[in-house]
Amino acid sequence: MITKLNVASIMVLNKDEALDFYVNKLGLEKGQDVKQGSYRWLTVRVPGDVTEISLEEPGPPVHDEATAAQIRELITKGALGGLVFKADDIRGLYETLKSRGVIDFTQEPTDHFYGTDMGVRDPFGNAIRILQQGKVAHKARA
Repeated sequence: MITKLNVASIMVLNKDEALDFYVNKLGLEKGQDVKQGSYRWLTVRVPGDVTEISLEEPGPPVHDEATAAQIRELITKGALGGLVFKADDIRGLYETLKSRGVIDFTQEPTDHFYGTDMGVRDPFGNAIRILQQGKVAHKARA
């Protein structure tokens, strides 16, 4: 039986640039940073959480160059999925992100029946949603 998600991955074009964005702009913390030969295992996580997000670059040893080129193209189009985070003060977080230099918002904080959410893209085009759940969403989960 599966009991917990341990690591999720997101494809990026540059691990150092991704680390800077996810830690210094978004407010996550650096997890593991390990080199094994030419491969670098680099993760970030929400502070205090154990679930990690692996920052993955397309290319060897995981992908051949032709596949890596296709993946890089899909990344820049925002076509490879994304991440959804939860927040407790989304409007305050929005102002904090702007003050940290985050500029690629796809949606300002917007109220919905399930809560308030906003959208942003990382420097590579990956979609990030941030949600502050409302009472309706909490009742639906009960």
